[in-house]
Amino acid sequence: MSFDHPRFPLRLPRRVAIAPVFALSLLAGMGELPVSAAAPPNIVFIMADDLGYGDLGCYGQQLIATPHIDRLASEGTRFTQAYAGGPVCAASRAVLMTGLHTGHAPARDNVPHYPTYLEDGDVTVAEVLRQAGYRCGGVGKWSLGDAETVGRATNQGFDMWLGYLNQDHAHYYFTEYLDDNDGRLELSGNTQSRTHYSHDLLTQRALDFIGAAAADAVPFFLYVAYTLPHFGARTEDPDGLPVPSTAPYSDRDWPERSRKYAAMIDRLDRDVGRLVDQVDNLGLKDRTLVIVTSDNGGHESVDPRFRTSGPLRGFKRDLTEGGIRVPFIARWPGSIPAGRVCDEVIAFQDMLPTFAQLAGVEPPAGIDGISVVEALRGERLSTPHDMLYWDYGHCRRRYDQAVRWGDWKAMRLGAGADVQLFNLAEDVGEEHDVATQHPDVVEKLTRFMETAATPSDRYPIGQVYDGEALWKPQRN
Repeated sequence: MSFDHPRFPLRLPRRVAIAPVFALSLLAGMGELPVSAAAPPNIVFIMADDLGYGDLGCYGQQLIATPHIDRLASEGTRFTQAYAGGPVCAASRAVLMTGLHTGHAPARDNVPHYPTYLEDGDVTVAEVLRQAGYRCGGVGKWSLGDAETVGRATNQGFDMWLGYLNQDHAHYYFTEYLDDNDGRLELSGNTQSRTHYSHDLLTQRALDFIGAAAADAVPFFLYVAYTLPHFGARTEDPDGLPVPSTAPYSDRDWPERSRKYAAMIDRLDRDVGRLVDQVDNLGLKDRTLVIVTSDNGGHESVDPRFRTSGPLRGFKRDLTEGGIRVPFIARWPGSIPAGRVCDEVIAFQDMLPTFAQLAGVEPPAGIDGISVVEALRGERLSTPHDMLYWDYGHCRRRYDQAVRWGDWKAMRLGAGADVQLFNLAEDVGEEHDVATQHPDVVEKLTRFMETAATPSDRYPIGQVYDGEALWKPQRN
């Protein structure tokens, strides 16, 4: 079955031809799958923005309740060693969409600001799944191409998009408009009236998309790129945390900004529950893979009492574990074990080949990700990653690199700086640099750092960018 949107005809990416294969033969050699896994599942990928590893109850959060996400973890598998594509949003989203790590991805940082990061030759998860007959919808923060550019979501495989194409626009929760497919959903006067909280509009569109796809009996991919609990514009809220209400934490003896942050997570959790209930109530539970994760680590400004990074060191913008290790929960009853905790190492670049395998199509050649279907099924990965790579700060004052190889994690914080080495199995908080005790490991991982990234004219290392954001609120 194929789905060709009347407004956005199905187009084949120029860079690669995607050849369909039979789902069962593609899974051959990996053991028997449950009957429900033989048919391509619907996929709902819910990604919060700046949600820390320790912000959810099922990951140890003690003060903020997340019952709906915790329930999802009890009905599925909770991953403890899942990694975002990068420590900031644009880079992480580019890795997720293309299956390429930050040394190869079209967006490698939040700066410099470009009108588009994705080009027509880039191949996204949505394009791969659309070729497999999926209807592809998205809501939230895109970051990979502004309106009227080739990088916009509806030119990169999505049949529907509502939200923020430009990431700086996403700082405005009470915005005057949202990007709606190739037009706008006008919210005139919303800055003053505060009638529409953007997150609520995104959730309603996501619910509508699921309902329409179910009614039409088409397989679907829904990418829910929520902006909660990312900070917002201080013109909307003096604490930079715009939220309609601090309930249910209004009576807590906390600073007001802490109540706001907790309320943001409560709203996120509530609406994850609404999306999951929609899937279940439509009879799609056993045919739908639901994933909940975050685009990078939590923000350093979060009240320390919440321990947003849990046992990890660092925050968003860091290549320490607190900046790139994220919560990751997957539920697909009958195909993913319930109540399981998995320590397999997986990363955002793995989503494209994983979803391609589940959909019964080949992923693009030359990507950095691997299929992690085995890990989802509760098995060890027969061919795990050899090495994982991240970098950050190409056009900033310091360029950092990190590599993970087995339990070893190497970091170089600044071009030419000494390489630090940590054994994550023994030191998940990265408190003890053991580089001097293991020079052979340092040498191996340093050599990998030197070749992992393909130079890009868009990201010249050492040239500090001092430009401004392209999107300005006065353009409303």
